[in-house]
Amino acid sequence: MSNRSDNRLDWQVWSRRLALVWAMVVALLVAHNVYLWGVQKIAPDTDIMALLPAQQRDPVLQQAFTHMVDAAQQRVIVLIGANDWQQAKAAANAYSAVIAKHADVLSLGSPITDQDQTQALTLAQQNHLSLLTATQKKALREQPASHWVETALQQLYSPFSGPKLGAWQDDPFGIFSGWVQARAQETPVRPRDGHLFVEYQGRPYVLLMMTLQHSAYSMATQQTVLPLLTQASSAAKQVNPLAEVISAGVVLHAGAASSQASSEMSTIGIGSLIGVILLMWLTFGSLRPIALIVFSIIVGCLGAFSLCWLIFGKVHLLTLVFGASLIGIAQDYGIYFLCSRVGADKSLNSLQLLRQLMPGLSLTLTAALIGYIGLVLTPFPGLRQMAIFSVIGLSFAWLTVVFCFPVLIQASTLKSSRFANWFGATRRHWPLCRVNRATFITLILFAVLVVTGLSRLQVNDDIRSLQTPPKKLLDDQIKLSKILDAPTPVQFYLVRGVTEEVVLQREEALTQRLDELIAKHIISGYQAMSNWTPSLRTQSANRALVEHGLLSEDGALNSLAKQLGEDASWVDAMRKRALAVPEKTLTPDNFLSTPAAEPLRHLWLGKLQSENGSTYASIVALRGIDSYANLPLLKQSAEHLDGVQWVDKVSEISSVLGHYRQYMGWVLFAAYVAIYLLLFTRYRFAAWRVVISPMLASLTVLALLGWLSQPLQLFHVLALMLILGLGVDYGIFLQEQGEDRHRAAKFAWLTVGLSAFSALLSFGLLALSGTPPLHAFGFTMLVGIAVVWLIAPCFGPDGLK
Repeated sequence: MSNRSDNRLDWQVWSRRLALVWAMVVALLVAHNVYLWGVQKIAPDTDIMALLPAQQRDPVLQQAFTHMVDAAQQRVIVLIGANDWQQAKAAANAYSAVIAKHADVLSLGSPITDQDQTQALTLAQQNHLSLLTATQKKALREQPASHWVETALQQLYSPFSGPKLGAWQDDPFGIFSGWVQARAQETPVRPRDGHLFVEYQGRPYVLLMMTLQHSAYSMATQQTVLPLLTQASSAAKQVNPLAEVISAGVVLHAGAASSQASSEMSTIGIGSLIGVILLMWLTFGSLRPIALIVFSIIVGCLGAFSLCWLIFGKVHLLTLVFGASLIGIAQDYGIYFLCSRVGADKSLNSLQLLRQLMPGLSLTLTAALIGYIGLVLTPFPGLRQMAIFSVIGLSFAWLTVVFCFPVLIQASTLKSSRFANWFGATRRHWPLCRVNRATFITLILFAVLVVTGLSRLQVNDDIRSLQTPPKKLLDDQIKLSKILDAPTPVQFYLVRGVTEEVVLQREEALTQRLDELIAKHIISGYQAMSNWTPSLRTQSANRALVEHGLLSEDGALNSLAKQLGEDASWVDAMRKRALAVPEKTLTPDNFLSTPAAEPLRHLWLGKLQSENGSTYASIVALRGIDSYANLPLLKQSAEHLDGVQWVDKVSEISSVLGHYRQYMGWVLFAAYVAIYLLLFTRYRFAAWRVVISPMLASLTVLALLGWLSQPLQLFHVLALMLILGLGVDYGIFLQEQGEDRHRAAKFAWLTVGLSAFSALLSFGLLALSGTPPLHAFGFTMLVGIAVVWLIAPCFGPDGLK
């Protein structure tokens, strides 16, 4: 008896020491997380390309996309319209006055005047013989000299011949003027009275271009900028109540999403928290249990983040979102111990109880780890990081229960409430699954419903389906795109070559195909560096075409001189003026150093490093993509063109989500097989009783999605992983029996009920969210966990007799 007491005392001493050691570990985790978030001010990785396997990641493509998107996501574009130009200008001035006071947050771009634009084109004007539009090339090849003489005379005498850049003698045939006008058609925006002006359906608008000084995805930036924009809009409407303010920018969409998520999470979160607290209070008559369970999950998340940061050097945002959700399974460990403590004999101390529970606790942890370790075998770095995050988090939460709960929870700490006894007793009302006609008919009906539902099930990995911006923002974005006809930053062509000259030549081959698409009204236009700085080969060909067609002995210049009554000296002077050697050759580098290149800098990537060494690259941006159905035609335009690649970032991200969904689906299937084999080692031929309920629940969810015409997405599969983990836990709890089988079954059912209702309150209520990913995740959890809870007792150890 004395030896038993001594052993018990030794166990208590060791348990306290282990709890103390674990408390020190937790303190280190807290300190490390405070250091990372508070001192280093780290930010989760948001690069979607980091989720792809290394062999599928293209560094040049990634730099191109970053080049296009970084500037776009920091930009805020506002159009202010009114009935006439003066009213629009007054409203825009009032708007700008508000923004100008907060230049540290949002900076206004400087307007470009007519004089600025003329000065900016000096380099191009010096190389005007090398710059021709497709129409001018065709005319020089096909039209007689009389056509050009008539054009020159019209340029000279007609007051309506269009803007004249410089003296008539510099460009008598309108070659350079025609080229400039063609370039001007790349945007409808024009300078006017110190503002940028655009007209749409007879209504004048002032264009304001603003740049964020901080990240558009920062909550602090959103909370500062959005009220500022609202204040500026109010100021514009005070000047002119009929003024129309159209705003667009990533920060607006990010702010709306954050606001919606915060509102939903506060409502749903508070509701679920109140529900869980009430449930725990009814069960244990104390709030300590819920505090301990939350503590174990927090420790799991802290441990997972710290170790993942040390292992990978960074943690992806999706890892945090998905991993933290998957760690939610850890609530089962604490609930199992607490319910067992309530149901156990009071003479049994918590350490003794823990030793009795260790087989079941170890089995639940191992089963969960098997599912997530399967993700480590996938070729996707994102899934591997998510798996390691979940494995570490669950392990830390489990160790917290094992080391801390026995010390903090004793027999006298918790009491069995009337609610706990009543709920545990409801187990006897559940029907048991037996080999009989009722079971057979039920299975047949279930199979019919599942098969028909699965036959109707579709998948949709389109990232656009995960976004639900407010109607006002969406309407503004659509209208602004129509008015400005601006290129999209997420669909473009990437052109590469070993030299600048090769890149420009490949661009020119591409733009010839794009001209055909413009003629078919598939796109409205494009922006390309070769429009402004043609390849040297094209410049040489253009110059030769002009010299032969206009400046040669039998060219249009001599015919023009005869019409004007000028002699040979005049012709020589004009030819000398035209053939003057420019100060600089027109190249991308020279052009980018001029003011005219400011709106086009994003098109030229220049020299980049790739896996095969250095390369040159550029971007050809598209305008007027009105229908996603035309995207395959745009992709075809890049086919069989060396160094030209169609980039559709929306489709690429959607493809990543699709790959993740497929791999997680196969991992889910493999996890069922592996977990069954694990359970077989303990339960033998009764192992099927543990996995059958989450399996049937998952099939029910998939069939229901088919019946409701809701497409399957990654977030559904993620929730199915969670249903497997929780469902297996419920099956294990129901299978584990102590000496008092009736009492053990009663409190095992209490454990399952508490865990299921906690999961429904924590995750299932997300089905009420208007955010598509949260709704998909919550709907799956709501249906899946409810089905698991309803049918798990039917396959208990007393079933199927």
